[in-house]
Amino acid sequence: MLFGLFTFDWTILIVIPGLIISLWAQFKVQSTYKKYSTFYTKKRMTGADAARRILDSEGLYHIKVEHIRGNLTDHYDPRADVIRLSDSVYASTSAAALGVAAHEAGHALQHAKGYVPMKIRSAVIPMTRFGSMLSIPLFFIGLLMASEYLMLFGILLYSAVAFFQLVTLPVEFNASRRALAILRSSSMLDNEELGAARKVLTAAALTYVAALLTSLLTLLRLLVLANNRRR
Repeated sequence: MLFGLFTFDWTILIVIPGLIISLWAQFKVQSTYKKYSTFYTKKRMTGADAARRILDSEGLYHIKVEHIRGNLTDHYDPRADVIRLSDSVYASTSAAALGVAAHEAGHALQHAKGYVPMKIRSAVIPMTRFGSMLSIPLFFIGLLMASEYLMLFGILLYSAVAFFQLVTLPVEFNASRRALAILRSSSMLDNEELGAARKVLTAAALTYVAALLTSLLTLLRLLVLANNRRR
């Protein structure tokens, strides 16, 4: 019995590639942002200025742009109609900061225009929060109790997490495309500065790809464990 408790669970190997890629993606976005955070733009427009200009150009005067503490904690909150920009973005005039600020403004434009993937993502957020907290514990409780119902319920809950990561990809990629297009058409950045902003947003996009891969590999591991338990 004791030997059985301490035997190596080979299924952990399934998720290791996703964890490695996630760590690499986090390193990539941090190093890329650090590199271009000192690449200051010629017009000296801040991240807050850029976000405000993009919002106003689309008639979104009601959406506020606020400062929030932290590093790369930037986000758009549709419930409060506010874009929150972090310490390294709000008052910075770097190409990296303008790229991030424009990306968050891109999310505000998505919301205003009823972008369908964003609506889908918003709709599954409650289930995703529930699933991210309970899916894994429920699955392993079911595994220990030999309860197929609990294991299946855990898998279904975690499937919602994987689906959220999947639908997040088009939302994030689209926001970046919108951001770069606006930065180009408005001449806020020149070609060299735009290239720097693009590299930052591309690095950030890798984190979402890594998150999806990790969730899919985790889901695969749960399915393998459930199948092994049935034998």
